[in-house]
Amino acid sequence: MTYENDSHIINDYCTNKSEQAATAFVRKYQSFVYSIAIRYLQSELDAEDIAQEVFIKALNNLYKFRGDSSLKTWLYRITMNMCVNYKRKKKIISFFKHDEIEDVFVLKSNDRNPEEKFLDSEFENKFFKALNQLPEKQRETFSLRYFDQLSYEEISVMLGTTVGGLKANYFQAVKKLAVLMKEIDLKGV
Repeated sequence: MTYENDSHIINDYCTNKSEQAATAFVRKYQSFVYSIAIRYLQSELDAEDIAQEVFIKALNNLYKFRGDSSLKTWLYRITMNMCVNYKRKKKIISFFKHDEIEDVFVLKSNDRNPEEKFLDSEFENKFFKALNQLPEKQRETFSLRYFDQLSYEEISVMLGTTVGGLKANYFQAVKKLAVLMKEIDLKGV
């Protein structure tokens, strides 16, 4: 069965507990939820875990969705709340934990040569380092607009701010990113 829109997915899932509707829901929004989680948590494993939890929570509460906002906005709020709670919990645990945890890096294979991989990963590291230096509101506005390619209107609803304010935030974020990238290049970091 193909679903024409979100209301058909919601109706089928809430009425029939349709596994097909659940799968359609997850497939439609998984990259959106994951991209928010990875930007906020900066860990692939944590982002994957949170994304799974978001969908479990969303599916368990889909019958409560009133439609006051878009499903995407509703999922954004659930994802952000879970990320904030996860970071808070992790901070508390690390405070009481004495052993240091080593970072685990997963190597991905692809067809590019080692130099291209290095240059790409070096740029990516610098870019995300610069992005993380932005104020939270600018970082989130930039990320939702640039990475998730959402309209200013959609972002406005998600963040509860005006379209004009978002455009100003986005413009400031782009300007600051350019300056920060230059500074990082000059420092050789």
